[in-house]
Amino acid sequence: MTDDTPAPGSTAPGSSARRPRSRAVRVVRRVGIAALAAGLVALLGFVIWALNPMRAEPKPLAALDDDTGIAVTRSAAGVVLIPKQGATGAGFVMLPGARVEPEAYAAKLRGLADAGVVVVIPSVTLNFALFDTRSFSDLTQVADAAGATEVQRWYVGGHSLGGVRACQLVADDRSSGRDAIAGLVLLGSYCAADISSTDAKVLSLGGSRDGLSTPAKIQAARHLLPDSATLVEIRGADHASFGDYGEQPGDKAATASDRKVASTLTQQVLVLMQG
Repeated sequence: MTDDTPAPGSTAPGSSARRPRSRAVRVVRRVGIAALAAGLVALLGFVIWALNPMRAEPKPLAALDDDTGIAVTRSAAGVVLIPKQGATGAGFVMLPGARVEPEAYAAKLRGLADAGVVVVIPSVTLNFALFDTRSFSDLTQVADAAGATEVQRWYVGGHSLGGVRACQLVADDRSSGRDAIAGLVLLGSYCAADISSTDAKVLSLGGSRDGLSTPAKIQAARHLLPDSATLVEIRGADHASFGDYGEQPGDKAATASDRKVASTLTQQVLVLMQG
């Protein structure tokens, strides 16, 4: 006959000694579920926020539509401005700043289209160009779909974080040996990738009253650009001056007119393209 009585100091199977461990597992599991739920809520909140961008102001868009010298194509892929006459064979892909809809840049880039440049302002993933992993050739297909198939040389540019992504596209282009991008235009932006040793033509336009991409920040990243890069500071322009979407948190109030900013932008980009 076997004695099933537990020895002194021992614990019978299923006894309460295992309960603290089970309780700890349950607590960890609940904390994990709560953290996952909080993460999902935060992610959903970010997606909703990102998908509600700063909208284009109606008045500049109306003036754009009145321009009989260019054809404006709008689609889910973005906005394309096509010159009806005098095309130069140049094309410009402009990446929007964070949470700014593509149309908000159309009026500021109208002068380029009037001068014969095909302008493409693509829609980007979650309205953040940094999240958009498409290649440059994918972005130029937005122009092809709109009927602008005569572009012989392409330039890329971007506003704010869009400029950061544009610079990365140039770096990728040069490292791959494709040389499909003739030059880079930074609008209220600066590079995070080092393209200083490349032959890319670079224009950087900043605003003296930019409260986000401040003149000091642009100058601090100057060493990442080729020595031949041209840096122009527009007196009185702020961060939002490069688009038409209203005021932006953290920015300073602009004292330069929209006409001055658009005129300077057009002149400087055309000089880059003709150089």
